Amino acid sequence: MRANFRMQRLFVTSDIKAGVAIEADQDQFNYLANVLRMEDGAELLIFNGRDGEWRASLSFPTRKRILLTPVEETRPQPAPSDLHYLFAPLKVGRLDYLVQKAVEMGAGLLQPVMTQHVQGKITNLDKVRANVIEAAEQCGILGIPDVAEPVKLADLLAGWPRERRIIYCDEGDAGQNPLPLLTQVKEKHLALLVGPEGGFSEEERALLRSLDFVTAIPLGPRILRADTAAVAAMAVIQAAIGDWN
Repeated sequence: MRANFRMQRLFVTSDIKAGVAIEADQDQFNYLANVLRMEDGAELLIFNGRDGEWRASLSFPTRKRILLTPVEETRPQPAPSDLHYLFAPLKVGRLDYLVQKAVEMGAGLLQPVMTQHVQGKITNLDKVRANVIEAAEQCGILGIPDVAEPVKLADLLAGWPRERRIIYCDEGDAGQNPLPLLTQVKEKHLALLVGPEGGFSEEERALLRSLDFVTAIPLGPRILRADTAAVAAMAVIQAAIGDWN
């Protein structure tokens, strides 16, 4: 069932059950009452990443409180996405874009990876998680990807589960077409690794290419920025061997 973009969508943390009212927090109150100027009896869509999407009725028990009462389920909760997105943090602004697009493209886990040439850093995971939720609200997405703590690339690879194949974008690959390589991938559990703005070091490239659970792919004849490469790679993977197929 397709998302309804004519109604306002709001993420809530509480369990959603028919007829059981949920109180909006202070930020939600300000947004609904003062920004959107919703009135008593207005309807919107709510979701929590667990219980599907629900049509809810808004009410003001007092001037400073808003209650959201679930009326009916509009979309069931889908199975969680299994695609892990491993990325070197970018500078502020481009990092926000990267996170938003990863959510839109169906990432089930966002894992920041610290590489030798990384130029950005993540100092506030709560801000990244808020960005994830905002993207889900705007794009009709019901599954909320987890955001993991940053980890060094070598440490990540040392403890990697062999049943999940890593597909990494190698800007030094001599080829142009990733599809022949992707069609050879047989694993169902996948992860995409995208490097930093300065690319992977030669040492990192050698390490990645030495591992039997890693597949290196090119992304065409042009040099792409890291955030552009992330979107392009996720689209190719989802179309060739992911949930678009």
